[in-house]
Amino acid sequence: MLHAKVVDLEKKKIKPESAEEFIASSKFGASIVFYGTVRNNNENKKVTGITYDAHDVMVIKSFQEIYNEVDKKLNIKDKSVFIEHVKGYVGLGEISIIIAVACPHRAEAYTLSRFIIEEIKKRSPIWKKEHYENEDSEWLKGNPIQAN
Repeated sequence: MLHAKVVDLEKKKIKPESAEEFIASSKFGASIVFYGTVRNNNENKKVTGITYDAHDVMVIKSFQEIYNEVDKKLNIKDKSVFIEHVKGYVGLGEISIIIAVACPHRAEAYTLSRFIIEEIKKRSPIWKKEHYENEDSEWLKGNPIQAN
């Protein structure tokens, strides 16, 4: 079971409780909710916020592909996964991504959560522009999108 979405912050707010509700089930013994948040420093620059942009359709497709690969690469078949990534301006300490997973056992849940965030960072067309204390800003270099 997968929930995958890009949340446009101009239209809607991200709701952490939605992730917990989605993965809640008595058939799973382990659940993990990962929150990616905006930190105040990157490469010795004082960050005040980040603007995210995304190719929504391709991002959702990449989330689905990552979810589908879990069976083959990690042999985790029984799972529930919730992924939402924001689009728009995110201030310090605010959530930019939520990944919630539930599996029968904790080792699977930890492995699954880590696999998903690492693959999203490598493969999903999401761009970020950091804003700095001196009012400068710059689009960060990302990973080139990799074909599988």
